[in-house]
Amino acid sequence: MALDELKSAIPDYAKDLKLNLGSVIGNNDKLSQQQLWGTVLSCAIAARSPKVLRELEPEAKANLSAEAYTAAKSAAAVMAMNNVFYRTRHLLSDPEYGTLRAGLRMNVIGNPGVEKVDFELWSLAVSAINGCGQCLDSHEQVLRKAGVDRETIQEAFKIAAVIQAVGTTLDAEAVLAE
Repeated sequence: MALDELKSAIPDYAKDLKLNLGSVIGNNDKLSQQQLWGTVLSCAIAARSPKVLRELEPEAKANLSAEAYTAAKSAAAVMAMNNVFYRTRHLLSDPEYGTLRAGLRMNVIGNPGVEKVDFELWSLAVSAINGCGQCLDSHEQVLRKAGVDRETIQEAFKIAAVIQAVGTTLDAEAVLAE
């Protein structure tokens, strides 16, 4: 199992990450399998860690339909663009940028090929990794209006936090071992 291999690669000083990885992925009973593995895959892509992506992608692919697998990758792709755009617009001190048309194609958000709630959850998790407050607020509001509880939403960004931390740690260890 790739999850076990990933956990075994985590150094002793980061034992908490190993435990958290096991609990947010291995023992997750709050998300459906599609929500869980779509979140895992989209976050593994967003974390930009080759080792994390190599280890988690095969298991995600095995647990997702072809449509959900593509949608999770689409969430990571479109949010990589949106998070930079909307975070920058938000951080600029000139509020006039907020009145301008974005002019960016993001059709997949309207028609992701899976349940809208699942795609929104994945988009929120990727936005947590990429640190876009405006996107986080937007996706959280859509999820709450759809009846998703705070515990479920938090579960998605817990997964994002742990996957990001594991990627950072393992990539640092690889560099230090050179």
